[in-house]
Amino acid sequence: MAVEVERKFRVVGVAWRTDHGTRYRQGYLSRDPERTVRVRIADDQAFLTVKGRTVGASRPEFEYPIPLADAEQLLGLCGGPLIEKTRHRIVHDGMTWEVDEFTGDNAGLVIAEIELASEDQAFATPPWLGQEVTHDPRYYNANLSVNPYRNWCGQRGDD
Repeated sequence: MAVEVERKFRVVGVAWRTDHGTRYRQGYLSRDPERTVRVRIADDQAFLTVKGRTVGASRPEFEYPIPLADAEQLLGLCGGPLIEKTRHRIVHDGMTWEVDEFTGDNAGLVIAEIELASEDQAFATPPWLGQEVTHDPRYYNANLSVNPYRNWCGQRGDD
């Protein structure tokens, strides 16, 4: 079984910014906490992803390439607004960080993610890393598609 171990953080400043990123559009066919089913288009490639329940910072994950035309049609079946973002890949101290700069209803939100081999794996933190939000469900992409950042930013020090 494929397992994703991922930690998420808010990003501060712009020192992380790169010249090029990959544009993503994604939607959810299922947001059930037991199984989310995501359709994603990344530039000119498309994927169907199934993720199981998160326990700690880990969850089962299965991702499959699908035809771009199928993904476009599947996005039309997704409930809620689509997630739109640009993903920047940044290497820091030998580890790859994915920094997502959201647009649309989630504009202003920038999240950094790192995938690890295990939950207790050590990693160096870049200077632009802010508060950890791994366990805050508001920052899950599936939740951002139904309760976008613009609806709750500025509450409890979130911006």
